[in-house]
Amino acid sequence: MLVPDAFRSLRVTAGRGRSSLDGFFERWHDALVSCLPGRLQRLLARRDPCLIVVPEGAKARVFESQGGDAVSVGELDPQAPGSLQALLDGLKGKRRRTVVRLPERLVLKREVSFPTQVRDNLARVVEYEMDRLSPFQSDQVYFDFRTLEDPTRGGKVKIELALCLRERVGDWLQRLRDRGAPVEQVTWEGAWPKANLLPAQERPQRGTGLFSVNALLLLVVLLLGAAVLATPIWQMQRTRDERTAQIEEIKVRAEQVQEVRTALERARLGSVAVLQRKWEQPRMIDLLLELTNRLPDDTWLQNLDYNDGEIQLRGESAQATALIQLLDQAPGITEVTFRSPVVRAAGSSRERFHISLKYRRPEES
Repeated sequence: MLVPDAFRSLRVTAGRGRSSLDGFFERWHDALVSCLPGRLQRLLARRDPCLIVVPEGAKARVFESQGGDAVSVGELDPQAPGSLQALLDGLKGKRRRTVVRLPERLVLKREVSFPTQVRDNLARVVEYEMDRLSPFQSDQVYFDFRTLEDPTRGGKVKIELALCLRERVGDWLQRLRDRGAPVEQVTWEGAWPKANLLPAQERPQRGTGLFSVNALLLLVVLLLGAAVLATPIWQMQRTRDERTAQIEEIKVRAEQVQEVRTALERARLGSVAVLQRKWEQPRMIDLLLELTNRLPDDTWLQNLDYNDGEIQLRGESAQATALIQLLDQAPGITEVTFRSPVVRAAGSSRERFHISLKYRRPEES
């Protein structure tokens, strides 16, 4: 059961049964136990053993339960002196609750209704109306009841009443009380959960030691309260850590993106520089066309070498000295000079020349 459901059940059941402080704390105890994990519930059940006495005529069978199935531990015979004490001594003197469980045939049950106006004082009303609800007076019976339906406006409170004659269990209650095992609960076979025919004023007061179940449950409540208060702080801290981790991851990704962007820009600039350099390089076909148009018909070239913007021409011409002026007037050609003296070719009227010049792409108009 979830915590809200358990406490909602506590509020609903607070008005059922008898109006007593003990009953309230018992329901409070049960609601808290229902909030605990099953393993812890079993551990607490082992710390709260129960001795169950089942009357059967003049004798009674005795069982022991520690949160699980009841185990038979013996039989009580009032006619055998000391049998009860011997049985209790055989249980090693452990502290345990004592419960009397009656056969179902000894319990009278019936359903009755009351006006909604008396729902807050049902226990007293049932006790006062006992002679009308049963063949007995209230001082002759032990009784308990539970609410079957929640009352609605203009409706009635419907309850299930269970009762038994005091004389049926009075002797057993006295015997157990005299032997140091006072009865805390009188129930019957097939009873509803937490049914108890024994009046609150006749139930023994259970000790509240430092390590009692109630103390442990109170400690659990305090721990749950501390957890409820600390949970928002823990969640904020966890959220902050998650956001910090996300910011760090975003920073790393941003740096990686910046590095990729820088590399792309560097590659782009490199490609642009290559294209720019390629654009600035002169086209040899333009130079050859210019030389073809500029050089006289009696001139021909034997070699044309290009190296990093410098061109060297070797050939023969009828007037080699006139080539300097012709080439110097061509667009894109500068620094025209002879690299070696002009010499006359053997057996010919032509002159051999070796001219160097600078050539760049002409500016487009």
